[in-house]
Amino acid sequence: MSQSNETNSLETNSVETNSNDPNSNSSKSTGTSNRPNYLNRVARRLALFPFIVIAGLYLLSFTAAQPDNLGVVDGKLAKCPPTPNCVSTQSELESQAMEPIQYVGSSTELLKKIKTVIDSEFSRATIVKESNVYLRYEFKSLIFRFIDDVEFMVDDEKSVVHFRSASRVGHSDLGANRKRMNKIVEGLK
Repeated sequence: MSQSNETNSLETNSVETNSNDPNSNSSKSTGTSNRPNYLNRVARRLALFPFIVIAGLYLLSFTAAQPDNLGVVDGKLAKCPPTPNCVSTQSELESQAMEPIQYVGSSTELLKKIKTVIDSEFSRATIVKESNVYLRYEFKSLIFRFIDDVEFMVDDEKSVVHFRSASRVGHSDLGANRKRMNKIVEGLK
């Protein structure tokens, strides 16, 4: 009799701990969809990856210092870096080049109109420097707070306003600077 109880006890234990049984109710398989534990750990780590990337990009936006080459030097704005995140009316690279803004009349009135367009269309733009022939703005992106520097310079001899729009960090801006400048130019018409 004791031998029979011992055998029943062993059979019961083996049934309860059989983790290969898909119908098993063991605590090891509960909530894991029967995947091995290492896959669960990998899945959890991969789920954290987007959050780590987002946090890193957000912190990167605070580390970007203002470039020291902004402004007008010898009648020109700074050259664009060799990355696709800049456009300029004075760029020699076709991929970065845009046409300057032509004007008739007062350049002072055109600069006022540029300010009005920016103020009405871009809520995250801040004017940083202003004179009778130069404007500089900082545009912040919505989510990561990346800063783009945008400059306007009057060339009275040619009756045009040159501009430059460049991202402070990163390689590509997915066309954001070109789209912004096209929107400003369209708003002036």
